[in-house]
Amino acid sequence: MSSFVDEFQANLEALPNILQKKYSLLRDLDKSLQEIQRQNEQRCEQEIEDIKQGVKAGNITPNTSLIRFSDEALDEQKHSIRIADEKMALAVQAYDFVDAHIQQLDQFLKLCDEDNRRERDTAAPALLASSLDGNTKSGRGSESGRGGRKKTRLIAAEEATETEVAVATTTANPTGTQLDLPVDPNEPTYCFCNQVSYGDMIACDNPDCKIEWFHFGCVGLKEKVKGKWYCSDCASLKNRRRGR
Repeated sequence: MSSFVDEFQANLEALPNILQKKYSLLRDLDKSLQEIQRQNEQRCEQEIEDIKQGVKAGNITPNTSLIRFSDEALDEQKHSIRIADEKMALAVQAYDFVDAHIQQLDQFLKLCDEDNRRERDTAAPALLASSLDGNTKSGRGSESGRGGRKKTRLIAAEEATETEVAVATTTANPTGTQLDLPVDPNEPTYCFCNQVSYGDMIACDNPDCKIEWFHFGCVGLKEKVKGKWYCSDCASLKNRRRGR
C-alpha cells in the first residue's frame, strides 16, 4: 500500500507539467497547420486564376484532365494532413495519460476504503469492550449464560469524542425509537426494541427477567433510578403474584 501511494503521488505531481507540455505542443502544431492552410489556399486561388487567364488567352487547353495544381500546392496539402494526424495522435496520448491517472485514483480510493473498513472492524469490538463497566449486578455474577450480559452500560462522555465508532455506540436515544445502527450478528441485543447496547441503560432487578437490560429512552427514563427498578413486564408479573 505504501509503495503504491508513493508512486501514485509522484505521478500525480508530475501530471500538470506533462499535460502542459503536450497542450503547448498542440498549440504550436495548430498554429503551424493554420499557417500552411492559409498559404495553400492563397497559392491554389492564384493558380486557379492563372489557369483561367491562360484559357482565355489560349495558352492553356481547356481540358480538365490536364489541369492540375502545382507540386508546391500539393506538397503543402500533404504537409497539412501530416500535421493534422500528429495533432490527433498527441490529443489521444493526452487523453490516455489522464485516463490512466483516473484509474490509479480509483484504485487508490478503493484501497483507502478497504483500509478504513478494516480499521473500523478492528476498532469496534475493542471500543465496545472498553465501554463495559466491570461491575456486575448483585446476585448475578456467579450465574452462567446470561450473567455475563448483566454489566453496567454507562459510558463516559469523553469516550464518545474519541472516535466515530464510540459516537455511534454511546449516543443516547431520548425518543425511545430504534436506531439504524450496524449490528454485529454475534453481538447480543437488549431492551424492548431488540437493539444492541448503546447509551445509558438500566438493568431490571428481577433475576429471572428475560430481557435484563433496557435503554433509558425506551423505558422513559432520563437519569439513573435510586433503589430497585423493574421493567413493565416483570412489574406486572410481580403485582400478579402479590394479588395471589
